[in-house]
Amino acid sequence: MPAFICATCGTQFAPAAAPPRSCPVCEDERQFVPAGGQRWITLTDLAVGHNNAWRQHERDLLGIGTTPAFAIGQRALLVRTQAGNVLWDCVSLIDAASITLVRALGGVAAIAISHPHFYSSMVEWADAFGAEVWLHAADREWVMRPDPRIRFWSGEAQPLPGGLTLINAPGHFDGATMLHWPAGAEGRGALLSGDIIHVAADGKSAGFMRSYPNYIPLGAAAVARIGAAVAPFAFERVYGAWFDRVIAQDGKAAVERSVARALRWLRE
Repeated sequence: MPAFICATCGTQFAPAAAPPRSCPVCEDERQFVPAGGQRWITLTDLAVGHNNAWRQHERDLLGIGTTPAFAIGQRALLVRTQAGNVLWDCVSLIDAASITLVRALGGVAAIAISHPHFYSSMVEWADAFGAEVWLHAADREWVMRPDPRIRFWSGEAQPLPGGLTLINAPGHFDGATMLHWPAGAEGRGALLSGDIIHVAADGKSAGFMRSYPNYIPLGAAAVARIGAAVAPFAFERVYGAWFDRVIAQDGKAAVERSVARALRWLRE
């Protein structure tokens, strides 16, 4: 049976004879159901008109994004470490070319995802490489395709192989997660933020929202918590959820300024 994918958010559901009646991820206030209604697609059909594009951000960091853009349009990041590669965030499309390229780069030892909007086809990716999927337990209810490869972690931080650390920063979702990569930016550190900390168009600042498409802001307490969550970590660069959303330098100070700016207006 096919595992149907929601064409609006990109979430893959458990295999079934027919598409789901609805998509809980899209019906939540942080996402949306299109005016024309829910639409479903299979992985086989998705691969007919789409492929994955690649970009090397730095020596051991490669971006993987689907073109033409599909669903939310985020890209994943492959972090290469001597202890095994980690796939950060995920995309709905996985095809033969992607599998061949990732295997040539050392495969995937673990997958970690920032929040439910980017769960996409995480089980397909995990199966292709024999990887575990690390998700924060606070977002367990949003898993639409349960699988034994999924490992739920809890608390404020979780170490991964290669010196990486998952950081819980509740706000966008209760289990909202970012990844700290100490070896990034030539050893000055990098923060892979998804859109928990959303890199702005200027590449020098960031924003914080409960819902981006519906323009629902986070409160001051949540923004302050996000700032506090990353405060103990050193990072020069911030990689957001899209190819062009990167703070290339002075990333930690940029996040601190952005937190202060948001709090100033939220308290106005």
